[in-house]
Amino acid sequence: MQLDPLLLVYAAPLLLIWAIYALNRSRSEARAVAALMEATQAGLNEPASLHPVIDPTLCIGCRACVRACPEGDILGIVNGKAALVSPSECIGHGACRAACPRGAISLVFGTATRGVDIPNVGADFQTNVPGIYIAGELGGMGLIRNAIEQGRQAVASIGQFAGNGRDNTLDLVVVGGGPAGISASLAATESKLRFVTVEQDSLGGTVAHFPRGKVVMTQPATLPLYGRVGFREIGKEKLIAFWKDVIAKTGLQIRFGERVEAVVPMPGGFEVRTTRGAYRTRSVLLAIGRRGTPRRLGVPGEEQSKVVYRLTDAEQYRKQHVLVVGGGDSALEAASSIAEQPGTTVTLSYRGESFARAKSKNRERIARAQVQGNLRVILQSQVKHISRDTVEIEWSGRTVSIPNQAVIVCAGGILPTAFLKSMGIAVDTKYGTA
Repeated sequence: MQLDPLLLVYAAPLLLIWAIYALNRSRSEARAVAALMEATQAGLNEPASLHPVIDPTLCIGCRACVRACPEGDILGIVNGKAALVSPSECIGHGACRAACPRGAISLVFGTATRGVDIPNVGADFQTNVPGIYIAGELGGMGLIRNAIEQGRQAVASIGQFAGNGRDNTLDLVVVGGGPAGISASLAATESKLRFVTVEQDSLGGTVAHFPRGKVVMTQPATLPLYGRVGFREIGKEKLIAFWKDVIAKTGLQIRFGERVEAVVPMPGGFEVRTTRGAYRTRSVLLAIGRRGTPRRLGVPGEEQSKVVYRLTDAEQYRKQHVLVVGGGDSALEAASSIAEQPGTTVTLSYRGESFARAKSKNRERIARAQVQGNLRVILQSQVKHISRDTVEIEWSGRTVSIPNQAVIVCAGGILPTAFLKSMGIAVDTKYGTA
């Protein structure tokens, strides 16, 4: 049987295109398999926060989720199905779930082996205590875009109260001056609600405590009364300047340096008691961070002034012997930044076997600093005693003493569980559930 020459003319390009497609797909899957094996072997298979779980019975391997992820090669195709191949790199954008045409992706907190404490919050952002709402990082959604959207949506829910706008009671007290709190406050202004916003610290919430020059990742969002926020990567200083511009242009009033001490149920609402007074309100929106109180080491000598719990400026540690404690991104960023200072000796101590919770770029910075001789890493170690000029660390079955002038503890924060429970808010531990 002889093939029609005209058919060959048309078929040949199609076959070539198909062959190129098949080759690229095969190479892409090989890279995904390699990335997954590398992450597993390095112990980097625990997602740090909100992350996708793929149902293989629904997944058709179309790669829509892979293409949608703005963080790069976090997802990949393994054995024809989508898989989270770089779990520790995932920061919970959620774009993958939205892109999946089959609804095969769910976003969950925690894993079967690592639980994450999350306050009980409904679809309208209301907690199990009627009238108290949570938006942003406290609810497990740390991305700026998510915080902005949640702050706006929570106020939309609050605005439906029939009692708003009556008598001398406020409609809302917003607790927190970060992205969620600012967005909520602007939405409340737009909706003509009577409200106050209090922030125990300075402008920017959690971001204000990031190290100088730290790059913050996010996605475009829309702020009420202000408009589109278009950046995807932005340095800490520029982000704080952006929030200042928002406040200046919108005339938003935030009561900085005012800490909430209690939220007490009252007839028709609550009384929010702060370090400066008290507010009667129908509803409360908690837009605070998850860190709460910094997690301490609980060792002798920790009360000294040379021990701090966040890095603000690496230059202040120039020509000093510095110990950084922790294994997450904040610890690695602090250690590598300080190691770049002239004449500085840095030791990074972590109790784990690997930096499983840290992003690859931070692990690479640590590796470079080690090669350059500016940084010493001691894994599976624990601080035992902090003296004026030395620190004692238990490492590999023995106690070592190293010269020291400063200690930076980056061991995370304790969820403000006591504060939440004082209001009656339930806190659930999520083990791979939504």
